Amino acid sequence: MKVLFVGGTGVISQAVSRLAVEKGIELYLFNRGRNKEFVPEGAKVIVGDIRDIKSSKEILRDYHFDAVVDWIVYTPEQARADLEIFKDMTDQYIFISSASVYQKPPTDYLITESTPLANPYWQYSRDKIACEKLFMDEYRENGFPVTIVRPSHTYGNTMIPAVLNSDRYPWTLIDRMLKGKKVIVHGDGTSLWTLTHNTDFAKGFIGLLGNMKSIGHAFHITSDEVLNWNQIYQTIGRAVGAEVDIVHISSDFIVSKFPEKEGSLLGDKAISCVFDNSKIKRFVPEFKATVPFAEGIRQTIEWFRSDPDRCRVDQEWDEKMDDLIEQYESK
Repeated sequence: MKVLFVGGTGVISQAVSRLAVEKGIELYLFNRGRNKEFVPEGAKVIVGDIRDIKSSKEILRDYHFDAVVDWIVYTPEQARADLEIFKDMTDQYIFISSASVYQKPPTDYLITESTPLANPYWQYSRDKIACEKLFMDEYRENGFPVTIVRPSHTYGNTMIPAVLNSDRYPWTLIDRMLKGKKVIVHGDGTSLWTLTHNTDFAKGFIGLLGNMKSIGHAFHITSDEVLNWNQIYQTIGRAVGAEVDIVHISSDFIVSKFPEKEGSLLGDKAISCVFDNSKIKRFVPEFKATVPFAEGIRQTIEWFRSDPDRCRVDQEWDEKMDDLIEQYESK
């Protein structure tokens, strides 16, 4: 099978790229040639910028793929560009959406692929919904062979999953734990959440590549393990050998101080998310998530500790967390 990944070196896609090569897929990565450490041996890199439509069409004009996966489509404009570039180049196109598109707040605790799509808190999610509609309209009207995949909170070696952490230096949260500093958990920490290791996600995803029965369908691919946020932070603490001093702060208060968190918090992580994975298991019977969070986060911590340069601390973010805690406790 000949497959093109646009991107292919991100937190989620790097694990899928590795597994694709292991499975004997002839894998091409179309990207700007960065993050070379996450390109698996055996994958072929085509250097280009997918945002440059004319150049991309020229670079790819002599190729045809059994499947194309664009990991970096976020807006309807980018979706329309992909339709122009790939409409005659592939037998299957997989759009990477997001599980945050599902109804917020939900009317049922268990999320299936038929759960309504509506997120009034997060533009990112609304854009993904609009992209889904665009691709599905093209499928219904012109037979464009789209499959939609909605990842939820998927992590790997390079990500320490949390509600509040430095994007630049994720080890900063761990540094707070190791120093005995207070760590913020939103609400009372009892809302339910699903964390999926990228190697588990990859198993389900690979089964959709070239799976013609999946065309016209949407899938989420997640672990069946469900934890609350208190348990998540305590598990991270055990992985680094630290007692976690949790301070609970209401989501509304956090957003009042950091408005940019409204989408990812009120429109996502503050709401319990439990997923029914029956559909992906029906289409990909071999799929089973086998990495519990306790094991996955242990691997992540080992990866960070294996290179001191990965364990940098974002002092500015750290001070912001101290200020937020002080403001909350003094109000």
